[in-house]
Amino acid sequence: MNISLSSAWVTGFAGFALLLPAGVGLRWGTLPTLTVIPAFLLADRGLYFLALAVPMFCFFVWHPKLFYGESRVPIRSYVLLIVLILLSIVDFFAEWKLGLEYRGKETTISFIVINAVFMAFLGIAFLRASKKPTTFPQSLFLHWMLFAWLAFCAFPYLGELP
Repeated sequence: MNISLSSAWVTGFAGFALLLPAGVGLRWGTLPTLTVIPAFLLADRGLYFLALAVPMFCFFVWHPKLFYGESRVPIRSYVLLIVLILLSIVDFFAEWKLGLEYRGKETTISFIVINAVFMAFLGIAFLRASKKPTTFPQSLFLHWMLFAWLAFCAFPYLGELP
């Protein structure tokens, strides 16, 4: 498999662009699990900002063939999306009381709505991708959006902050 310089650059840029939704998620308080737990663990060392790189690292590790311009969406990505959607629904039911107590009704409901929009969009996009062959830009976009969701608002921390 030959590496395409343009696909490598575009994939690298896309991965680094995940720093933006990760930063917004931590700064504006959606506190997604993918970044908030590492941030909590690194806070006492003053290295909490390294948590922003976790979604980028996961994106690169999850589908490294994007660097080679791979257009196919692997089956494991469909499985991951289904598992994440199901776990997200369970998570909101399990944390509903905490969300109401520590974040308030409006914030908790807004997190549910934001996540529902991401889940619906990703579900429809991945379903469409399963029906016909995808191009490299489509595959890159699908994977980027999946990890942007994880970086920005998936599995928000609704409990009391330490």
